[in-house]
Amino acid sequence: MSVLKIPKFIEDWIPPEASVAFAGKDQYLDYFSGIHDIQIRPGQPIPSGSITERVYRQKSRVESLVDESVFGIPYYGVGYPIEGQDGFHGALTVILPPSYSFKRQAPVSFITGKQGEIWSPISTDQIAYIESSQKKTWFYTAGGQYSAIHTLKTLEQRLPSTFLRIHRSYIVNISFIEHISRDLSSNLILKLKTPDQALLTVSQTYVLSVRRTLGF
Repeated sequence: MSVLKIPKFIEDWIPPEASVAFAGKDQYLDYFSGIHDIQIRPGQPIPSGSITERVYRQKSRVESLVDESVFGIPYYGVGYPIEGQDGFHGALTVILPPSYSFKRQAPVSFITGKQGEIWSPISTDQIAYIESSQKKTWFYTAGGQYSAIHTLKTLEQRLPSTFLRIHRSYIVNISFIEHISRDLSSNLILKLKTPDQALLTVSQTYVLSVRRTLGF
């Protein structure tokens, strides 16, 4: 089994942003890296929570968003069982950017937020950024801060493509980014066009995807 490789035609078939992982037994055997690269190494054990692990467990096709806790980089995966006449052999997983899940359902055009005891539907184009803090979700506009009932993970899957995940605690509306700089530790810092000129740090987990999305 360890000598098997990803068929070459698959590399021609998948979109350029996709990576492909091939697993047999308890480890990955081959990996083709596309633009969205989660850096799997042949011989690496299959981690719990991955699409591959779920294919092994269910022995069926699996399609889902996977957060950064598994590989350090979030991804949208589609996994297929590899079966022969003598049974289950392994799994082939197509790895796509998290934004791929947006194509599965229409993005939201507003989020309903709460200030005090008043709820208001707020258009997403008015939202500068969204924050997860103390087990609550908050979003910020020129009109102030609102709380929301949705988790950051849920919103990430439903927001328009103008929103960008930059940290486990932040999603930013790209149109509100004034400029990008570095601090003394060389971390990327986003300065936003908000009344308080908010400064948000891009975590190392998201640096690559932020640079690719913004093109620098």
